[in-house]
Amino acid sequence: MLAEPGNAAADAWRERDLNVLWHPCTQMREHPHTLPLLPVASGRGPWLIGQDGHRYLDAISSWWTNIFGHAEPRIAAAIAEQARTLEHVILAGVSHPPAVELAERLLAIAPRQAGRAPLAKVFYADNGSAGVEVALKMAFHWFRNRGEDRRTKFVALENGYHGETLGALAVGDIPLYRRIYAPLLIESLFAPSPDAYECEPGQSPAERARQAAQALRELLERHAGQVCAMILEPRVQCAGGMRMHDPEYLRLAREICDEHGVFLIADEIAVGFGRTGTMFASEQAGVMPDLLCLSKGLTGGSLPLAAVLATQSIYDGFLDDSRERAFLHSHSYTGNPLACAAALASLAIFAEDDVIERNRATSARMAELAAPLGAHAHVAELRQAGMIVAFELTRGGDKRTPFDPAARIGLRAYRAALQRGVLLRPLGDVLYWMPPYCVDEDALQLLARTTREAIDHAIAEADA
Repeated sequence: MLAEPGNAAADAWRERDLNVLWHPCTQMREHPHTLPLLPVASGRGPWLIGQDGHRYLDAISSWWTNIFGHAEPRIAAAIAEQARTLEHVILAGVSHPPAVELAERLLAIAPRQAGRAPLAKVFYADNGSAGVEVALKMAFHWFRNRGEDRRTKFVALENGYHGETLGALAVGDIPLYRRIYAPLLIESLFAPSPDAYECEPGQSPAERARQAAQALRELLERHAGQVCAMILEPRVQCAGGMRMHDPEYLRLAREICDEHGVFLIADEIAVGFGRTGTMFASEQAGVMPDLLCLSKGLTGGSLPLAAVLATQSIYDGFLDDSRERAFLHSHSYTGNPLACAAALASLAIFAEDDVIERNRATSARMAELAAPLGAHAHVAELRQAGMIVAFELTRGGDKRTPFDPAARIGLRAYRAALQRGVLLRPLGDVLYWMPPYCVDEDALQLLARTTREAIDHAIAEADA
């Protein structure tokens, strides 16, 4: 459980922290009272160990990155071994084994589609948002190199999220992150989300997907010849509240993009590497994107790294005697050997431990434990995609009656869960489970029990 004020070690660390750090995605005025600060000393498997010695279940995989648990010995050993050989080298005009081997491995396991040439080249970046920037620039620049100067627009989905840098933010549609920076952003086109939560009465998720796909088709028809790429998160809009959609939408989006000569960018930064039940979520629709963005679980959550996989056709579009027609995007730590070594170790674990099959059993157990919560009086929807389970909290379980944002139900539930030894960071009033794949039965039972107690506590506290 969270140490109460007065624990000397934890309190001293909180004071040192707040004297010098500015935390991400945080209104710092809420520290230390409204939003508890959790001082972490170490991690092991699905557990974080606080400065006070208490354990906390990392139910959100440390922002969805940590797929195999903290301090995974095989990944740690790979990083240590690489550090003794080569810690970093410029990747412009230089090569090194981890970067090449990782690219080979990623291309070998990437989504494929009958009748399409496979993804063929890998471009590295430092994090997910930077990877999205790479994909957007590649798509735009490819058409510019062909003389198609009118193709300057991107299509994205309503309620989507792709990162915080300006290009990535421009194709995101979550007002909390986007609104203040709107004057700085390029203009994007937003298509209706296929979000199954928004199904009309009697409408199935697949029907909702087809309806949204038709709206996408009409949008591209209105802007014929102006769009260079569409970007989406396959299966789950994570930061948008873990909203989920039927794979039929991705299949149709691929078809519609082809009809209009538009590239399809799949942002699998959060949903890739086994999170939704298959290695990549795109596989569930049987489609292959033109550009595939990967990060987060790529290194097992150990080091920052992103990879953008592109088709040979896109790569060939930059080959020229002119440097201006080359893709000159760069990061100082592009293809960092330590991060590449960690990613190679992470991919090896998938084979050694038969992770995808094991995840199927774990996700089935998560479904069993979540089912009673789905019947909770204030849960409007329980939804699941593989190792992601989400609970939409509303007043009386009515989709039309969300809680007053001022009640801060999600924050109250977060604090209650932390007191009970579970890190369960909400998205507004959506609680979700996205634990490391090594989570065991005892931890899952703790997670289910704590989630119910946190919901009950939050609502009772708000209504008091």
